[in-house]
Amino acid sequence: MRFSLIWSEVANGLRRNFSMVVSVILVTFISLTFVGTAILLQMQIGQMKNYWYDKAQVAVYMCTDVSSGENCLDGAASASEVEAVNEALSGATLAPFIDKFYFEDHEAAFKNFQEQFKGNPVAEYVTADQLNETYWVNLKDPSQSAVLVEALSAQKGVESVTDQRSYLDQIFSILNSASYTAIGVAGLMLIAAVLLIATTIRLSAFSRRRELGIMRLVGASNRFIQTPFILEGVFAALVGSVLAGGAIIGIVHFFVQGYLAVNIPLTSFVGISEALIVVPILVVVGSLLAAISANFAITRYLKI
Repeated sequence: MRFSLIWSEVANGLRRNFSMVVSVILVTFISLTFVGTAILLQMQIGQMKNYWYDKAQVAVYMCTDVSSGENCLDGAASASEVEAVNEALSGATLAPFIDKFYFEDHEAAFKNFQEQFKGNPVAEYVTADQLNETYWVNLKDPSQSAVLVEALSAQKGVESVTDQRSYLDQIFSILNSASYTAIGVAGLMLIAAVLLIATTIRLSAFSRRRELGIMRLVGASNRFIQTPFILEGVFAALVGSVLAGGAIIGIVHFFVQGYLAVNIPLTSFVGISEALIVVPILVVVGSLLAAISANFAITRYLKI
């Protein structure tokens, strides 16, 4: 097979259909950028789960004067009820599951509330006695929070026992939805890219129908005829894939690490190493889709 002739045919095809090739590059670039973003988002969710689940606490909220529920019929938790919870947490039953715990009284809760909602009008209307006294518990294994919930939920003076991981699950659910949305958009864009590649190849073949006819008459093999068209599609998709990879690296470097990691230092974010894992995936996906669609298009056109 004469490679110089094949590459000459590829160059001619790219030159003749330059505008369509640019369209393929742009569509591939956008679609694979969405794919890369979805992959990175899943990596970020995994990192955040590992980071935050280990730090998630179980909150044992004591009753206040405004609390409702069967355990709070007598109003705010008394000193003896607070001490009973402390003894339960320190007892032989629960202690093996607990790494550490501490108690937050009304004044400490009010101070934290004022700092958290500083500048918010709601901070002016809340008083210390309206906020729950709380035991904050760190478990050795956060997945065993059900033991603590079951043991203390019915305790007199306890308004509720809440595993903070339930709040994290809601956040991760939203992030997963965003990831699936990105995958959906990427899927539609990839379909558009495949159809555009197929159309480009068919137009390229049509513009060279006389040359193709001569090549078939002189006995050129099907493989020799098909190869330049497949390479045209792969080249356009490869350029788009590389641009998408560059965009992913840029997003991680400038936005994730340059902005999010600086402004939210207490969270673990994906880095360049994760981005470099995504780039070859995008290149392989783009090249394979282009090769398959180009091969299908030229085969149908030539009716091989």
